[in-house]
Amino acid sequence: MANLLYVVAALAGSVVISFVIVVRNRKPTSMEAGIEAFNRELRALAPDKRPVGGVRQRKDEKRPGATTG
Repeated sequence: MANLLYVVAALAGSVVISFVIVVRNRKPTSMEAGIEAFNRELRALAPDKRPVGGVRQRKDEKRPGATTG
């Protein structure tokens, strides 16, 4: 009987720990969380900072000895 109690206690402990892990790591489901995630993706695709020199130069113009074709 003590062996069965030990197994039940271990099983109950693992269920509680699994529940805590799942609840802490779940994705937020609110409307605001979805909007914030979308905005993060947009900022990653198109950052706000512009190059300091104004218009960007082509790579060929930066290399010494490059020929223009």
